[in-house]
Order: sequence, then structure tokens, then C-alpha cells
Amino acid sequence: MSGAPPPDIGAKRIQLGQLTGMRGLAAWFVVLYHARASLTAILPGEIIAVLAKGYLAVDLFFMLSGFVMWLSYCERFREGGWSETGTFLWKRLARIWPLHALILAGFVVFGIALHLTGREAQHYPFAELPLHIALVHNWGLTDGLAWNDPSWSISAEMGAYLLFPLLVLGVRWERIGIAGLLAVGGLIVLALHAWFAHQGHRLLDDAIARTGLVRCLAQFTLGMVLSQIWLRVRGNPSARLAAFVALAGFAGLAILLPLPETLVAPAIIAALLLALALDTGALARCLASRPLSALGDWSYATYLSHFGLFILFKIAFVEADLQVGWAGLAAYVLSVLAASAILFTRVEKPAQNWLNGRRPARLRSARR
Repeated sequence: MSGAPPPDIGAKRIQLGQLTGMRGLAAWFVVLYHARASLTAILPGEIIAVLAKGYLAVDLFFMLSGFVMWLSYCERFREGGWSETGTFLWKRLARIWPLHALILAGFVVFGIALHLTGREAQHYPFAELPLHIALVHNWGLTDGLAWNDPSWSISAEMGAYLLFPLLVLGVRWERIGIAGLLAVGGLIVLALHAWFAHQGHRLLDDAIARTGLVRCLAQFTLGMVLSQIWLRVRGNPSARLAAFVALAGFAGLAILLPLPETLVAPAIIAALLLALALDTGALARCLASRPLSALGDWSYATYLSHFGLFILFKIAFVEADLQVGWAGLAAYVLSVLAASAILFTRVEKPAQNWLNGRRPARLRSARR
């Protein structure tokens, strides 16, 4: 979602449409983050500064993925045990790999064209291509981002998927009360900050090739913790109010105090996710509306395709100053929307269904 898209919430048919809409908006925050340098001629500096934090949407994706994964698969693992691991990983690969492979193939064609025409192609190292195909390219095996830059988070999510069965079955979560879960969540935030500080980084997007996997694993686990808190307090108006108060408090601290992003941003995002998951009012209904739900459904395609589309858009339509006017921005947005809808309906879902229908026989006996 994240980055990699979370699965549909299916374990207990829990409907949280507001999280789908939130995922769609977050994907577009990333789109505008990557386009921001070409928008300085039409947008004020304050808005550009906000867009410059668009990479934090990926941290929301990581937490949201852990949140929804717990709802969708916790009971399956508790009933089926370790035997569910193969089915789980197959279904996750069926969800994320086909579209990743297609977009990567497009970048390979682009990289070959650059090489054949003698143009700069350092960002497309063919020696690293096997790592990208295997979705391990952001496991500390490379020096920087390459090919389709946003796919780094998909690689990191793959690491979280491998860890998920151990997190579910290796910890007796049911023995931990709400206060204990809140403490665990706080410790994860502190540990992530301490790790970044030890590495000498103050921003969550610093040195992604070396920090991205740990960033994902910590926040994915935090999302699992938030999901368990939500299951225990949902329907309680006091809990909803407390979550929004916590969100306001963390945001206020970030404004008033010079706290490092690696400490305050995960806390704000966690409070935001929990508050929206608990909300049943107008805000939740707005986020669950049909247009925003569509953006959420298309969000994985948006996330993976927008980077390459912007490269092609600049080559075809942008002048030497690299600035995009309002008409150009509208054209780019419409092209990403159209590509997202087509990729979701014609590639992502059909490929997922096709692969799930061809699971190895030894996995089909596991609970569906």
C-alpha cells in the first residue's frame, strides 16, 4: 500500500472505508512530492514546503499495512499455525509483484533506450536488476535508489511480510492489556528514533537504501499494535476522543518544540491512523465516499506508476526550466488517474486473481 497495498479486510468482514480513502489521498501526497520541484512557478513556497514532506505518506502506508494485515490474517494464523505461512506469502506476492514487474519492465525498456542513444543511464544499473525482480533491492544490498524509485517501499514491505507470521505466532498478544499495547507502541517509536539517531539521521527519508527496511519493519509492527488497540476499544466514544486528543497533542508538540522528525512523525501518524479508524462521523463518511474509495482502490497503481509517468511527461512536454503550469499539472494528474484506473482493472486485479487461482496444490489445503 505502501507503499504496498493492504489486502481487503476480510477476516471478520470489518468495513473501514475511511482507511481506503485515506490511502488514496496519501498516494497522491507522494505523487505531488515527486512533482514539487516542477511546481514552484505556480505554487507558493508554503505549499511546496508541505509537499516536501510527502514522503511521510509512505510511513502511513507501512502502519496501515500492519493494521489491516492483523485484521485480515491474525485469526487465520492462530487457527492454522505456521502452515498458513505459504498461503499468506503467495497471496501477498500475487497482490504486489505482477504490477511491480510490469512497471519495472517499462523502466527496463527506457533504460535500454538511454544506453542505446548514449544518454546518461546511471540510475538504471542492470547489475542490480535481479534484486529488483526479487523485491530485495531495499534490504541494504544497494547504495541508493534505482529504476522505479517508489518500489523501495514494496521491497521493504516484502521483508515485513516475511516477519509477520513470527510476530503473530511468536508473541502472546492476548495477554497484553491496552495500557501494555500503548507502551509497546511507544517503545517502538522510541526505538525507531534511537536507531535513526544512532545512524546520524534526523529525517525518515534519509539514506533510504540503508534505513528503509528498519523503518518499514518498525512501523508495520506499530500498525499491528494499533489494530489490536482498535479491536478492543472500537465503539467507545471516549476512546475516539482520546485518539483525536493524542493526535492534536503530538501535532502541537511538533509545532512548539524542535523535536526530531524521526520521533514525532511516527507518533502523529500512529495517532492519526487510530483516530480515523475509530471515527464514525462526517470525516469517516467523507473518506469512505465513492470518489475517495476509488482513489484508494487505485492507490497501488498510482504509487507505482506515477514516477515513470512524470519522467515521460517531462521529456515530452516540459521545457528546459523543468516548470509545469496549471494546464500541464492538470494533464499530468489526469494521465496518472487514467493509468491508475486502467492498471488496477486490467493488470493488478486480473493478475492477482490468476495467480491466486494457481496456487501450488500443497497450499490449497490451507484455510482460504
